[in-house]
Order: sequence, then C-alpha cells, then structure tokens
Amino acid sequence: MGDKKPYLAVLLVQSIYGGMFMLSKAAFNGGMNNYVFVFYRQAAATLFLAPFAFYFEWKNRPTLSFVTFCKIFFLSLFGISLCLDIFGIGIVYASATLAAAISNCLPVVTFFLALLLRMEVLRLRSVSGIAKIVGIIACIAGAITLALYKGPHFNLLCLHHLFESHNSHGIVSHVPSSQTRIKGCFLLFVSNILWGLWLVLQGQVLKDYPSKLLFITLQCFLSTIQLFAIAIGFERDPREWELGWNVRLLAVAYCGIVVTGVTFYLQAWIIEKKGPVFLAMSTPVTLVFTMFFSAILLCEIITLGSVLGGLMLVAGLYSVLWGKSKEEKMNDAKCLKAEVDKERSELKQVVPVETKGPSLV
Repeated sequence: MGDKKPYLAVLLVQSIYGGMFMLSKAAFNGGMNNYVFVFYRQAAATLFLAPFAFYFEWKNRPTLSFVTFCKIFFLSLFGISLCLDIFGIGIVYASATLAAAISNCLPVVTFFLALLLRMEVLRLRSVSGIAKIVGIIACIAGAITLALYKGPHFNLLCLHHLFESHNSHGIVSHVPSSQTRIKGCFLLFVSNILWGLWLVLQGQVLKDYPSKLLFITLQCFLSTIQLFAIAIGFERDPREWELGWNVRLLAVAYCGIVVTGVTFYLQAWIIEKKGPVFLAMSTPVTLVFTMFFSAILLCEIITLGSVLGGLMLVAGLYSVLWGKSKEEKMNDAKCLKAEVDKERSELKQVVPVETKGPSLV
C-alpha cells in the first residue's frame, strides 16, 4: 500500500484542482474581482494551516536563516502571488476547460526547468530521449490548437442556474471570443511557467527548511501580505470586498482551505517522495474532470479545438512520461549490474587462489 500512496495522493490533488477551475470561473462570472478573490483564498489558507503548523511542527522547527527566509519570500511572490493573479486574469478571459487544458503544459515547462537545473537528463540518441522530444512537440501543437482553433461546438446536459454564473452586466458568457481566447491562453501559459518554476525550486528550498507544514504555512502567510498589497492597489471599492452566502464565499473557502491548505501540503509530500516531474505529469486527470463537470454545472460549451488540443497535450505528456520511465528502468538496470560486478570483484579478492605443490618428479 505504501507504494500506491503517491499515486492516490496525486489523483486527489488533481481532482481538487478540477473543482478549483470550476468554482473560480463561477465566482468570476458572478462579478467577483480577481485580485480580491486570490487574496481571500490565501488568507483563508493561512488561517486554516497556522494552528496545525504550530501544533505539530513548532517545537521541532529547524532554524530559519535570513537567506532561507528570502528564498521563501521570493518563492511565494513568483510561485504563488503572481502566478495566482495571472491565472485569475487568464481564466476570466478563457473558460474553466481551457484553463484545465493549458495546465497540461505544466509538465513540459517543469521538465525544461528541471533540465536547466540538471535535475533531469535528455539523451537525444536514445529511444527515451526521442519519446520526450515527440511529447514536447505534441504539447506545443496542443497548446497552439487550444489557442487558435475552435471548430464545432458540443452541448452536453446542462443543469441551468446550479451556479449563478452571471457577470456584473447580467450576461451569461460561456464561449470566449477569439481575441479573449488567445489572451486568456497566453496568460494561463505564463501562469504555468511560474507554477513550474515554483514546483522545481520548492524541492531545493525544502532541503534547507524540511518542515513541510511550516514551510507551506509561511508561504501562504507571505503570499497573503503580497496579495493584499496588490489587491488594494487595483481595487479600493469596499463593495467589491464583500462576501455573502453565495458562490463567492464557497469558491474562497474551497480554494483557500481545500486547494491551498490541503493540496499545497500534499504536493510538498509528493515532490519529496517522487519529484516535481511526477507531480506535473498527472495533470491530464484535471482536464478530464473539468471538461465534463464544467459542461454540466457551468453550461460551458465544449469545442472541437478544446478536445483535439487536450488530446494532443495528454498524448504528449504520456510520451514524455514513457520516456522518463524507460530511462529510470535503464538507470536501475545499470546500477544493479554495477553492484553485481562490484560484489564479484570483492569475492575474487576474498577467495584465495589455489597454488600447486612442489613436483616430486
């Protein structure tokens, strides 16, 4: 069961992210300000995590040096604050399904960043290296298809008014125009670059500060301060900061407590066990979940471009995953062979060599 825990955890993380895409889009369709929303979700996450962090890890906390604190501060700024704000703007211009589909670029971005930091290897003359290159090309083609091609629309069973997804002008918007679609895809892609950088660098900073719960709580606290400064600069109308018993409050509570509070800790655990690329490779689960439920709950219309682009992204991701898996098996086989050869050489040194006695003739 222990070997299956990372796989179960990663499926839980991606299903939670699927809910985040839908509820965030529903809140923005309801007229909620993006910057205010992101601030509230991080504040909720900080309030949720702080008691657990102090209870479980405060007594045994490692020393937090000034250099490590600066690393965590900038990790929070680029990997959480700016990433979430840009993501929020992108999903306003696009749809929940597009946001989930673009998130499938994350593994390619993570792989490139890990390659630059020498955490991954790319052998161009091997079968695994070719598989990775093919996967990267497929991901790029999928992202371009998502941004530029719509095609025919598909209507699924829609439960109208399950979420009040009207904007401030009372107009329901389910299909973004070509211009807003491209703009939204671009912003979502930039958000994924920042998110991939956060995934890769988080593993390095965890070595300096291994208390995962305190580490995540500190990031949430610092990002809350950063996001408040950004939000107050863009939105000063007190009415935009109000929360009622509606989808806004539900989205803030879900994204703050469940998404940020729970998944950030799970992601830190998964990265520690399996590495950042393993976590990033599981993102197609979010696309399937979001595409199906957003069509039913948010009445979003699925386009042929979204389906084709999503399929290309998923195919590309699993091509890269297959190449990575094959490389790991080859490395394991080489390590095993090296250990066997070492043991044989040690045995030869221990066993004495037989010598012939003097001849009687």
